[in-house]
Amino acid sequence: MSVRTPTGPSTTAPPFAVPAPYGSTHPVHDPAPGTAAEAEAGACGTDPMNSVLGKVRPILEAFTSDDAALSLAELVRRSGAAKATVHRLAQELVTWGLLEREGCDYRLGLRLFELGQRVHRQRILREAVQPYMEDLLLITRETIHFAIPDSLDVVYLDKIFPHRGLNAESRVAGRLPLYCTGTGKAILAHSPPSLFVDVVRGGLKPLTRHTVVWPGRLRAQLDRIKEEGIALESEEIRLGYASLAVPVFAGGTTLVGALSITAPTYRMDAAGHATALRTAALGIGRSLA
Repeated sequence: MSVRTPTGPSTTAPPFAVPAPYGSTHPVHDPAPGTAAEAEAGACGTDPMNSVLGKVRPILEAFTSDDAALSLAELVRRSGAAKATVHRLAQELVTWGLLEREGCDYRLGLRLFELGQRVHRQRILREAVQPYMEDLLLITRETIHFAIPDSLDVVYLDKIFPHRGLNAESRVAGRLPLYCTGTGKAILAHSPPSLFVDVVRGGLKPLTRHTVVWPGRLRAQLDRIKEEGIALESEEIRLGYASLAVPVFAGGTTLVGALSITAPTYRMDAAGHATALRTAALGIGRSLA
């Protein structure tokens, strides 16, 4: 886990009145997936090259920038796998859109391009939000999250916390339900009604005794959040913790995610933090315009 201490507000960040930081509030960014620690943890399991993904990878990596298409025989030669295995996996990759057929040959599918564009978008988002998250940390001295919607969940694109802060439940690239998280409620309240219907159909399962699991009550809560522009979730994910969240709109119109402050319930200052949170969200939105 890397520790990065900001020297002051970023030049791209809003002009917050930042109090002098003290030793226990140096920001700690949650590590992105694929870190050495995760690799070490995986080393205790089976050889990844013997897994399905381990066999798929050399097939996809057989293509170079000079290849428009490759024959099955060439895929077998470059991947080093058995012909029957390559043929079976190539057919499945075609079904998934990761490969496409061109006569008897194969080429990389448009689905890979779509996934690549998604990664690029998320990298841009993460770079845009980090300065504002660090400023919020210095102001609030609490854990800061930025999350984006994905199906019926939120995915945490970034998380920054002081040494005393929350380091559980959420993690970068981790996901939690839309209906019971602060960021999820902020997103759901500003999304099309059809998403709410899908969420309800997917099941409102309680994570704690405080989780809102009645559709009517959740709908009323979301209507209030949309009207006020801010969501306050209390102990729906984890007992003893609350989250204050606002939606983030690129250019003021396109919903891209939500920004939140998470703190123990006894320390959550919703009224005191609301202005800084809204200002940060507006700044992120302007930077993405």
